[in-house]
Amino acid sequence: MLDRPSPTPDAPSHDPQALARALSGLHFIGGRFAPAKHGRTFAVVNPATGETVAEAADGDAADVEAAVTDAARAQKEWARVPARKRGALVHQAAQLIRTHVEELARLVALETGKALRTESRVEANNVADIFEFFGGLGGEIKGEHVPFGPEVLNFTLREPLGVVGAIIPWNIPMMLLALKVAPALVAGNAVVVKSAEEAPLAVLRIAELMNRVLPAGVFNILSGQGPECGAPLVAHPLVKKVTFTGSVETGKIIYRAAAEKLIPVTLELGGKSPMIVFADCDFEKTVAGALTSMRFTRQGQSCTAASRIFVERPIFDRFVAEMAKRVDAMVMGDPLDEKTDIGTIISPGQFEKVKTFIDEGKATAGATGRACSAMPDDAALKKGLFIQPHIFTGLTKESRLVREEIFGPVTCIFPFDDAEDVLAEANDTEFGLAASLWTNNLKIAMSFAHRIEAGLVQVNQNLVVQPNLSYGGVKASGLGKEASLESMLEHFTHKKTIMINMA
Repeated sequence: MLDRPSPTPDAPSHDPQALARALSGLHFIGGRFAPAKHGRTFAVVNPATGETVAEAADGDAADVEAAVTDAARAQKEWARVPARKRGALVHQAAQLIRTHVEELARLVALETGKALRTESRVEANNVADIFEFFGGLGGEIKGEHVPFGPEVLNFTLREPLGVVGAIIPWNIPMMLLALKVAPALVAGNAVVVKSAEEAPLAVLRIAELMNRVLPAGVFNILSGQGPECGAPLVAHPLVKKVTFTGSVETGKIIYRAAAEKLIPVTLELGGKSPMIVFADCDFEKTVAGALTSMRFTRQGQSCTAASRIFVERPIFDRFVAEMAKRVDAMVMGDPLDEKTDIGTIISPGQFEKVKTFIDEGKATAGATGRACSAMPDDAALKKGLFIQPHIFTGLTKESRLVREEIFGPVTCIFPFDDAEDVLAEANDTEFGLAASLWTNNLKIAMSFAHRIEAGLVQVNQNLVVQPNLSYGGVKASGLGKEASLESMLEHFTHKKTIMINMA
């Protein structure tokens, strides 16, 4: 249990600035807050104003050593707790998180620039759902009887792996933390999380809240830079599994390091998701779905964003015009304002990257880039990392905007005439995370769903990740699955076979 006193309030706080200050300069290791071993910190900046709202502990190998050692010690006792009781404790922690949903939503909006109403509050509720879902699966940590012979009892057990190292990104940090931590804990592992440099606060608060319920040491969280903190976590000899969400380049580095230790990894590495719209679709439903699919309320900072939209030619012009109209009506502004639909880009580096892509698209001969919505006029936001969403038409299939993951508010729309040709275009990418189809023709929907190269295919909808539905990509989009019972069993336990000769 959490060893009080703590610098943070027991009750939910609706003052994200005050809570950010209270969380400054701290990891959470062994059931208590702790500063970085060498005392270093780095700034956490509100991307809507450019103001520093907190300092994060700048962890390194010494902090990793402390966290992993504590986790390994705690894991031995945690594994002896009956699985259903472990699940019940995780579920109890989920109930505590649910009472802090508004607090967490405001805190993550402050540090990431994601709009409170359209994004951050939704994410915070999803976190509670995920922990509740996995908390109910403790009874499914079980093996099977395998017939072998009348005088031999042969059965299997599911056992935890040990200490899990989890590295999470900044775009939906709380939800991706939950998808990694919840199944790992219920399966009997201890977890050490390395948070994203840009978004260390809300996830740190979640760790503190859960440690009010969980045994000390089974859930730890560090902040720091990738090479100095993330790399030692992956390399630590007591870390027996790594789960990572982020870029392809970093995923390959982690995969190589894990291979040196011969430990399992789960990697979710991004996408360039196609959305295919047939002329027979329910037009109004499809336009509304496309508005969600593009993830513009998250400034396009989503692996599953529909960044390539293919529309059958008879409705192409109407579709593009309606999409531009709908995005124009969205309000860009202060992420903590209830009227805001669209917040900011996460960081100056990402801002420049996205801007470079947009400028390149606008300079392409024959292409049209439509800037939608309007920049905020509040003087307090003049230093904010706001970029207008852009809808591009007329780009070639070889354009970098079409081939590469931008992770920004940019989508490219193309007309098509032939169904087989558009399927080939949809699959012509190194990625294979998600895709959506929009048609009332069941035969086409089933045929395309089977043949699209993606780990998640949705027809006439494009929802975000849902608990109990297996989620993960193929090709360069990664390895392994998340969000399901299958993912908990296959990625956070190993199967032991026991044979008893009774002759």
